[in-house]
This record gives sequence, C-alpha cells and structure tokens, in this order.
Amino acid sequence: MSLVGKKAPDFKAKAVVKDKIYDDFCLSDFIGKYIVFFFYPLDFTFVCPTELHAFQEKLKEFEKRNAQVVGCSVDSCFSHHAWLSMPKAKGGIQGVSYPIISDLNKSIARSFHVLKEEDGIAYRGLFLIDKEGTIRHQLVNDLPLGRSVDEVLRMVDALIFHEEHGEVCPANWKTGAKAMKPTEQGLAEYFK
Repeated sequence: MSLVGKKAPDFKAKAVVKDKIYDDFCLSDFIGKYIVFFFYPLDFTFVCPTELHAFQEKLKEFEKRNAQVVGCSVDSCFSHHAWLSMPKAKGGIQGVSYPIISDLNKSIARSFHVLKEEDGIAYRGLFLIDKEGTIRHQLVNDLPLGRSVDEVLRMVDALIFHEEHGEVCPANWKTGAKAMKPTEQGLAEYFK
C-alpha cells in the first residue's frame, strides 16, 4: 500500500546515534528538514552493512541538501550498539553516525507497510519525507536487493528542484538537466 502523499506515521522509539542510546526518538523532531527514512531487515547480515555504509559515505551530500538520514530495523538498541562497535572489515557498521532506530515490537515497520509478517523483519523500504512531514517518494525492495544511494540523492534533488521552480522532473532527470512545465505545451517544448 502506497503512503505517497500522506503524512509519515510518527512514533517514539529507542535509537542509537554513534555510541549513545536515546529513548524518545521521533521523526517529527526533524520537521523543517527532508528525511530519508529507510528500513533494513537485520543487524549482522550481509547486504545490510553495504547499504548502511553507502548512506554514510554520502552523508555529507545529504546534509548539503538539508536532508536527515535515519535507518531502522527490528533489532534492539543493544544489537545496533554492538554492530556499530564492529569494524567494517568484519561486517560491522563502525563509523555510521546517523540515527538507527530500534523497532523491536515491529510497530514502525507495520505502520509504514514494510513488515514481512511471516519472518518478523522489514523489507528494504525507503521513504523520502518532505519538510512538512509528507511522504513524497517510496521504494520497497525485496530482501536480497540492495538500494542505490545515488538514486536516493537524485530523488532528493528532484524534490528540491520541483519545490523551488514548480517544474516537473522527467525520466532520468539529474541536477542541471532540462525539466519541464507540467502542461501539454511544456511537454512539447521538452521533446523539441
């Protein structure tokens, strides 16, 4: 079920940021920023650390765009904390500095419609939330399929461009490329 165009479900949950555990983490604390909120299945697995490190490697790019990256899985904060202490070369996520939420009771994954009920873990859901808390982009991958962080940045850029210029971003649009007015004439001019 698509959540695009709807307010992002809010919640209070435990989260780990670097080496600290926070009890009352809320997405709504980031109203006024773009939020890239992503779910991954489990700590100490295989595709998951590649994604968490990929987001960390591009974190400065997200920050330049006033975008907060937030990860979430059904593991406990203690599991997140232990994984954050493990070096990258051993499959850990040491060096990841953005918040990682603990959804131990699975209510957050359920509210975002990404919970794989039979396994009790989340699909690789990703949500781009605008500065007012509305979901503007949603992507859900099956468990073995890792995401493209560059594509997430492209979507943040497209949303910012649309908000600033009122034009729409055609297929494969990138910053600096031609956009169009959302009219028949705009489409005709785009294809010229």
